[in-house]
Amino acid sequence: MTLRVVAAGLQTTIQDLGRVGHQHEGVPGGGAMDRQALRVANLLVGNPECAAALEISLIGPGITFERDALIALAGGDLEATIDHAAVAVWRPIWVPRGCTLRFGRVKSGCRTYLAIAGGIDVPRIFGSRSTYLRAAFGGAGGRALKAGDVLTTEAPSPMADRIAGSLRSENRQPVVARWSIGLTLRPPYSDDPQVRMIAGAHIGLLAPSARDILLGGTFRVSSSSDRMGYRLEGKALALREPVELLSEGVGFGTVQLPPGGAPIVLMSDAQTTGGYPRLGEVASVDLPLIAQLKPGDRLRFRLVSVAEAQAEFLAMEQEIAQARAGIALRHSRGTS
Repeated sequence: MTLRVVAAGLQTTIQDLGRVGHQHEGVPGGGAMDRQALRVANLLVGNPECAAALEISLIGPGITFERDALIALAGGDLEATIDHAAVAVWRPIWVPRGCTLRFGRVKSGCRTYLAIAGGIDVPRIFGSRSTYLRAAFGGAGGRALKAGDVLTTEAPSPMADRIAGSLRSENRQPVVARWSIGLTLRPPYSDDPQVRMIAGAHIGLLAPSARDILLGGTFRVSSSSDRMGYRLEGKALALREPVELLSEGVGFGTVQLPPGGAPIVLMSDAQTTGGYPRLGEVASVDLPLIAQLKPGDRLRFRLVSVAEAQAEFLAMEQEIAQARAGIALRHSRGTS
């Protein structure tokens, strides 16, 4: 299947679940910012959860489908339309050849994921198809998509064919499925979320008043934030005394404190090591909440134990497994 980009949008990149096992070589993990949305979008079209999809940020592109396609949108709601008819997020959609997908205003979140049956077919680099913009590799030549790009997909799975067959329309109009992913698998996106965090190795270096601010105050996402990290604005955090630390491994969700006192939450394209104090690690289940924040949005931190974070993670994985099994069961019967 092929699709043509007819309008670039703000920043649309090809992403999957990232690069595993190369951080010791200086290669960031990368991949989708909201990995739960990417995984769910792929489930809805019968793809492996790691398949490459499009990550669409704030101002969406225009995409024309040159063959019939089975797609799904998951994550933020960017007011998607197909040939000017509104289509829903979190549901499979059958799209006839020649239709164009476009986006409007941001209704919730700031990123949506477009999965296409078969998955986007671009070369794997360090085991992943994800775009890493800072080093200009992966995806479509290491860059965001631009008008005129033509993308191809791999062959759809038998599951994708069954889902598409249950939706295909004789009158050649787009069809949105009557069923959708369960509400419990849709992260509670907000422009002011409370985010769970595990205490980091250096949280004890904070002055008592700074600890109170970190765990009781509100921070605003700076306009200088990107896929590498979110800079947070608010009351400055002070250490008990100046300290010099050796660089050590960091990752998606690490909360660091640079000398200026404004914390940074490292995001998907974060560097592999850092020497700033590590105040905490955002619980994996809440990373989608941060990934959907845009400049000017706010967040608050709440400290949780490792055991609590692990329990929430395992519960989420069980929900995804149940959704996977439910979709397979539904379409083993060929129902829509």
